[in-house]
Amino acid sequence: MEFLTLYYVVTLLYLCFLIWKVFDQRRDQECYILDYQHYKPGDERKLGTDYCGKIIGRNENLGLNEYKFLLKAIVSSGIGEETYGPRNVMEGREANPTLMDGITEMEEFFHDSIAKLLAKTGISASEIDVLVVNVSMFSSVPSLTSRIVNHYKMRQDIKAYNLTGMGCSASLISLDIIRNVFKSQKNKCALLVTSESLSPNWYSGNDRSMILANCLFRAGGCVILLTNKRSLKHRAILKLKCLVRTHHGAREDAFTCCNQMEDDQGRLGFYLAKNLPKAATRAFVDNLRVLSPKILPTRELLRFMFVSLIKKLTKTKSAGGGSTKSPLNFKTGVDHFCLHTGGKAVIDGIGMSLDLCEYDLEPARMTLHRFGNTSASSLWYVLGYMEAKKRLKKGDRVLMISFGAGFKCNSCLWEVMKDLGDRNVWDDCIDSYPPESLANPFMEKFGWINSVEDASTFKMPDFLK
Repeated sequence: MEFLTLYYVVTLLYLCFLIWKVFDQRRDQECYILDYQHYKPGDERKLGTDYCGKIIGRNENLGLNEYKFLLKAIVSSGIGEETYGPRNVMEGREANPTLMDGITEMEEFFHDSIAKLLAKTGISASEIDVLVVNVSMFSSVPSLTSRIVNHYKMRQDIKAYNLTGMGCSASLISLDIIRNVFKSQKNKCALLVTSESLSPNWYSGNDRSMILANCLFRAGGCVILLTNKRSLKHRAILKLKCLVRTHHGAREDAFTCCNQMEDDQGRLGFYLAKNLPKAATRAFVDNLRVLSPKILPTRELLRFMFVSLIKKLTKTKSAGGGSTKSPLNFKTGVDHFCLHTGGKAVIDGIGMSLDLCEYDLEPARMTLHRFGNTSASSLWYVLGYMEAKKRLKKGDRVLMISFGAGFKCNSCLWEVMKDLGDRNVWDDCIDSYPPESLANPFMEKFGWINSVEDASTFKMPDFLK
């Protein structure tokens, strides 16, 4: 009898140990953000109205119709006058970029932002275990990761990943790599470096589908320090709750809607097809289908099931017919929406689909206005705006949504670990946002071109040359 009692006690204790071990291992697999640092180029690289006019004016491949198209595109883009361009464009060399232009652009960002982040957090370069760099449209030998390892003299056993071609959604792909490393290895620190190289990719031709990218993409970048160390949990500002990736590369129309390519004259650029919004919508819907059960409360999912059942039984149809509005209320599980600043139409489309108000869309709109579309790093500028406005409080949940060539839609949910209020890269302008109007002065300055009808006699004014 005593033996049986001892056997049951030992078995019970062993089961308790196994349960404790499972939960203990999960604690070592968490993904925390300790801090992040945006890149802010110098004022000499600002693309104001006058300078944008000069860039357009010195492109000899453009004609009157292209000028009118560009004016309409820029006016409706949602971009302001204080965005930043690559240095070779500011120097008038955009038609003949060199390899060093791309390398210099990236190294300026690396040397500035990584150094500031390490100094701010007190973490040395030798403590970094994982390095992930994503720059979609530039690749060099040695790789960008190797250049960072060399400059900061990182350890020889560092796990380095260099991602290219992933588009504007690359930031969350890099995050997924780090999350998976953290699941298998504990007590690690990771550095995520996200940016885009515009120097070798500024389009100098006249294809409208390719020249549109010049109106949207701007220079920028961000460095994020992550960890799964329990000893650093008290310093964390954000905790990753879930991440969902959707890839529609098997669909031919989705695969070809965003491409880096050459035009008929061999000029390199970034092509944006007319079916891009349709491809983005499909990827977005499929992503939300997987994401929703992970982030929404049970009561909202039950409400959706009940409403769907009633509609099915009564066979009622939506009055809108083609409406893409989600039947789910995402605000029941999300407090803040961090949206990719792909353009005014992208922000409006996501806002309509998720039934978001102007307060929800403000961070993305203001980021697009102040910094433009900085590709994969744009999400972090949006997050920085929320923090600078002191919106992020402990326990809040932040949803990030990004789109990228391929075609991909990636999303993730963060939990805020403490009240945040760092003014970061927004420090010098956050008090002036949101402005009374987001209208840029391009129409006021260059609207006269719409009144010109005869393309054969049109000449570019001297002040734009």
